[in-house]
Amino acid sequence: MKKIKTQIYADGADYDSIIDLNKKKIIKGFTTNPSLMKKSGVKNYKQFCIKVLKKIKNKPISFEVFSDTNKKIIAQSNIISSWGKNVFVKIPIQNSNGKDLSDLILGLNSRGIKINVTAIFTFEQVKKIINKVDRKSEVILSVFAGRIADTGEDPEPIVKKIANYSKSKKNIKILWASSREIFNYYQANRCNCHIITLGKDLINKLKYKNKNLKLFSKETSQMFIQDAKKAGYNL
Repeated sequence: MKKIKTQIYADGADYDSIIDLNKKKIIKGFTTNPSLMKKSGVKNYKQFCIKVLKKIKNKPISFEVFSDTNKKIIAQSNIISSWGKNVFVKIPIQNSNGKDLSDLILGLNSRGIKINVTAIFTFEQVKKIINKVDRKSEVILSVFAGRIADTGEDPEPIVKKIANYSKSKKNIKILWASSREIFNYYQANRCNCHIITLGKDLINKLKYKNKNLKLFSKETSQMFIQDAKKAGYNL
């Protein structure tokens, strides 16, 4: 793990899990989104975020806007960014109608608001942002590598291209998003990603690093036998 430069941000919206993961040194930040919050049963968006921020004070954490109009996105961004110096505002690269939001993002960035540009799938989507971003304000570019892979396309060339193109901008960090397996952690590192987001289930699998494969095979076989016994299966 010491050779891996890519930092791990925990992705999720379960309050107890967030507080527990915050105790782990390997977790360097947090991200969430409205879908994860809905899945976790969050009823009051602001109330949940403020509650989390009372515990997460020194690590970056991203909260996402949930509007389609520029006016409302800007208003929500101002509110969210006011909650703390460690807060990044997540804004999709395009809204649900397919409208490009790069100019809006650049405008907010120029005012010093920390932005996590999310739902990125192509280099072309963020080239303009990389070229014109304010060098003083922090920006995270979240490339949805897992979803790209879901289409049958290898995400590594796309992530590498974005990482290489933006490497002269020290305020830009590249994030490997929508991870599907722990191997993505090692892929993100060789793509020179600064960050990867992992859910709690994947974070728990980090313990398998360098595990003996023959032993792993044996333990897997043991699991099948134990589960069959617990289920009471009989032929």
